[in-house]
Amino acid sequence: MRHAADATAPHVPVLIVPLIAAAAPIQGTWIDGTFGAGGYSKYLLGAGADQVIGIDRDPSVFAMAESWAGAFGDRLRLVQDTFSNLDQVTEQADGVVLDIGVSSMQIDQADRGFSFQKDGPLDMRMGDSGTTAAELVNTATAEQIADILYNYGEERASRRIAKMIVARREEAPFERTLELAGVVERCLPRSKPGQSHPATRSFQALRIAVNREYDQLVEGLSAAERVLRPGGVLAVVTFHSVEDRIVKRFFQARSGTQAGSRYAPLVEDIPAQFSMYSRKALKASPEEVEVNPRSRSAKLRIGRRTDAPAMPVDAKSLGAPQLPYRRPE
Repeated sequence: MRHAADATAPHVPVLIVPLIAAAAPIQGTWIDGTFGAGGYSKYLLGAGADQVIGIDRDPSVFAMAESWAGAFGDRLRLVQDTFSNLDQVTEQADGVVLDIGVSSMQIDQADRGFSFQKDGPLDMRMGDSGTTAAELVNTATAEQIADILYNYGEERASRRIAKMIVARREEAPFERTLELAGVVERCLPRSKPGQSHPATRSFQALRIAVNREYDQLVEGLSAAERVLRPGGVLAVVTFHSVEDRIVKRFFQARSGTQAGSRYAPLVEDIPAQFSMYSRKALKASPEEVEVNPRSRSAKLRIGRRTDAPAMPVDAKSLGAPQLPYRRPE
């Protein structure tokens, strides 16, 4: 077996040490569905994977990997796509790892349009295709914008902000991040020291809508179930409660029988598609948090695939936030 990479090296991916330990032995073909800076791919290859297929919707991450990816030869294959399509890049895999959430690299790049504190084009796309945030706020109705802000950002002032956005765009369309952040700020009380920026929830909600993040997660979990061979490992790292709830309910639904209740009889046993490594999520150690504060909110859930057939997934049953259905005018 190849030796794992040094855990003290820079840019250590979150929870990689417990992931490697729980998923051992690392072998065969793994899919890194959120390639990013390539941290998970490097560690999986160092821990014994024969091949890692790195997937990312952002082509710029592959350009940044050119300086080191070639050293792995055919053992590392890079694919530009969304991880919801991960079962289309190979017929079977021995492991899948997903690191859910926006990349810190993308947030730091003003021209990507994720930050409400840096001026840049109002884009917010994790890839290079699809509807931008500017197109969304310039064309959606006030009702649609309010639904997005409330359901994806839990913004209580969603209707007030949506009305202000629609009124402001009649003067000139939104093009820059600080234009939108300024409108949101004027709708809310000034934040106190230690509180988050007033535009935090609105920008989060628009980012989720632009990139279909909750849909992508549900579809990605389903695709992983289809592509993993018996004994294969699915490892998912999340940083927010909504994403963790989706992953937790997915594994719960896939790892045993459904119990009855006082109101409903016991249902027929359903074959489990996964066996859980642990009922509780794994969290970063104090040592890891000290080195990488970002890991403080991270949760890792791991399941090992059985030989039961894959089943359809219902996003609503997993607790994925849904926009309300509205009859077209």
